[in-house]
Amino acid sequence: MIELFSSDTPNGWKISIMLEEINFTYKVIELNLDNGDQFKPEYKKISPFNKIPVITDHENNKSIFESGAILMYLGEKSGKFYPDENKLDINQWLMAQMGLIGPMIGQHHQFHYYNEGKSQWGEERYFKITKRIYEDLDFRLAKSKYLAGDQYSIADIATWPWMARHKRHDIGLENFENLSKWYIDIAKRPAVIKGFKVLNQSAEIDYP
Repeated sequence: MIELFSSDTPNGWKISIMLEEINFTYKVIELNLDNGDQFKPEYKKISPFNKIPVITDHENNKSIFESGAILMYLGEKSGKFYPDENKLDINQWLMAQMGLIGPMIGQHHQFHYYNEGKSQWGEERYFKITKRIYEDLDFRLAKSKYLAGDQYSIADIATWPWMARHKRHDIGLENFENLSKWYIDIAKRPAVIKGFKVLNQSAEIDYP
């Protein structure tokens, strides 16, 4: 059985969606980030940087932190969405999400959504970067059904949750035909819907 330490955020959704997609039995332990649950000493033992998500796989007594590493682990363990013949392409797009898409859109959230008006420089900088990410993803998806090729993979599972907050970005997902098509296609997957709602059953996916 898998224990998932998580919260209702894009990084958390990545793993609950993956666990639903691979149909693994799991239990969610919700961390209240506003209350500082992530800084408790017992949690730091399994999360060195006090971040979510983390999983503990009780079948082999392993804990794994960092959402990209967790997706790779679950892909290999399940044999799904991380095929050997396409790992190089998947890894590239997964690392792009971990190193660029998530961090930059996360900063856009901070300046544009949570702290509007506090830094014009920050708002303008991360708006431009996020808009460019939309453009680059749309360009890629003009020639590829999914990010790493013709098959849905952990690269898509990692990236989709950050686009699921597109209303906050004020970029206009509907203006990006290929990105919108990819987003809607994934949003309709039953496992995505279930994983998205796992910590908030009343949550609804925003469509462009």
